[in-house]
Amino acid sequence: KLYRYEQSGELSGLVRVRSFCLADAHIVCAGSSQASDEVRGALTLIEDVAEIFGLKKGTDFWYRLSLGDRADEKKYYKNDKAWDEAEAILRQVLQEKTKQSKEKGENMHFYEAPNEAAFYGPKIDIQMRDVRGKENTAFTVQYDFVMPGRFNLEYTGEDGAIHQPVVIHRSSIGAIERVMAFLIEKYAGKFPLWLAPVQVAIIPIGDAHHEAAIAIADALKNTGKKNGHHVRVDLDLSYENFGKKVRKAKTEKIPYTIIIGDKDLSAGKVTLESRDYGNLGQMTQEEVVAKLLKEIAEKK
Repeated sequence: KLYRYEQSGELSGLVRVRSFCLADAHIVCAGSSQASDEVRGALTLIEDVAEIFGLKKGTDFWYRLSLGDRADEKKYYKNDKAWDEAEAILRQVLQEKTKQSKEKGENMHFYEAPNEAAFYGPKIDIQMRDVRGKENTAFTVQYDFVMPGRFNLEYTGEDGAIHQPVVIHRSSIGAIERVMAFLIEKYAGKFPLWLAPVQVAIIPIGDAHHEAAIAIADALKNTGKKNGHHVRVDLDLSYENFGKKVRKAKTEKIPYTIIIGDKDLSAGKVTLESRDYGNLGQMTQEEVVAKLLKEIAEKK
């Protein structure tokens, strides 16, 4: 949990907040060659996480190599040799990534930005653009050659001598709040089933159908006891008319709606409607549970 005193006018929804939660790690590396490998691994991890969320390389996010200014000794730690080496390592990793991406037919790219580094070393920022067109950093991989010295970090190398390590700071998912903001905007609230805050709305048509609605709601909510997954359900037993209940589910962009009426009770089934594909027809309770759990597990 971190806190940042932002400048006036900088705060913006969940994209830029004063209190945020960062998925962070510090990887202590034996020299620049190991640091280079760890940077590659961190970028692969970030790309894997982004892919799970449906974010596309080159379209939804891209890389920025954030550099320091050797002449600005107030803002950047004075060690020209360390800066040159660190920036060269990060640039090489990005050039490799870009080449691999193009070979796969992807549109991944990076650009260099002067004076965007931290005071203790250059970094690779993974950039995204919000709906206002403003570019923001979502994930960061930071090369740090300063703080290990300040904390007196040392290791004994294969040569028997004492060396100072390099530290790679990396976030796997960035600031949770900012990533949530990007996802809300990307999907315009129409989250895939596995991400949706409410995954299924259950709407009985009348009082006579409440018991069956409660039964399938319990079945969906209790599935996690067996296989680690459960379904987030909104059971609507209010006395609003049926049309209003359906409109409410559609307005909230809930992925699936289960409707139960007389014909469903007679058949021992329920009617399943998809936000994206319309009416899927009648299914048994077991079929509905199996379908939803499979889709959630596969993160489609």
